[in-house]
Amino acid sequence: MLTVKQLKEIKALQQAVEHHDGIELKLNWDMLENRGQEQTDFLSYDSERLVGFLGLYCFGTKIEVCGMVHPDYRRKGIFNKLFQSSHPALEKARHILLNVPANSESGKLWLDSIACAYEESEYMMKWDGKALPDSDASIYLRPSRKEDIALKMKLDVVCFNFKTEEAKIYNDRLEKDGFQKEFYMIEAEDKTVGKIRIHHERERSEIYGFAILPEYQGKGYGRKALQEAVRMEAEQGQTVHLDVQTENEKALSLYTSTGFIKESQQDYYVYSI
Repeated sequence: MLTVKQLKEIKALQQAVEHHDGIELKLNWDMLENRGQEQTDFLSYDSERLVGFLGLYCFGTKIEVCGMVHPDYRRKGIFNKLFQSSHPALEKARHILLNVPANSESGKLWLDSIACAYEESEYMMKWDGKALPDSDASIYLRPSRKEDIALKMKLDVVCFNFKTEEAKIYNDRLEKDGFQKEFYMIEAEDKTVGKIRIHHERERSEIYGFAILPEYQGKGYGRKALQEAVRMEAEQGQTVHLDVQTENEKALSLYTSTGFIKESQQDYYVYSI
């Protein structure tokens, strides 16, 4: 579990790296700020200065890896040591993805030094503040309840290609770490047709896990639910962000037509221990 002091140090290091490299790192702050007892973060210090960080982000039996080294401390083997230290935890994963900003020269140089293969990319997007249609009373978002867990797991399986075991592990972890309060269920036709999760990080709202059951897709429910979520956050003065796979043309079309614009791109590489 990271201390308040460590979180501040990681944030300062992230800002220094992003400013120097002109990149945007995906450090999943919703997870960093709510870590359990497992060893999922690895830190390197020079005296009392944090100069390197590597974080593991678990999604069922899939683990995403992202990290950074201060520009003044590169080419000293710091990141390789952090990565090697993480291997015992990575051995538990069925699927390991290394996350590197698409425009990170130092990140791509490091990838060239290890055995990995490109798998996919995603855009990090931000809502541009354009006007939204009026609310539609036929669809609404309600806070998730305990009895929704089975449907949330089903949505992870049918919409995000989770295996049933992975969906259970993932949702159990979210509940353990206190994230279930961030979920809303999407209601239409007097039925629960989907889910959406909204995480707040100060004035920034992140949308995750947005999914509609296949039998209710193509009816406009996803668009209306997304508009309602954006409206709800914008009215509170929040900026609204989400991620989408670059090859998911259907979702990308929905997001851009709702007013989301591309800010950066993250690339993912498969790694095997």
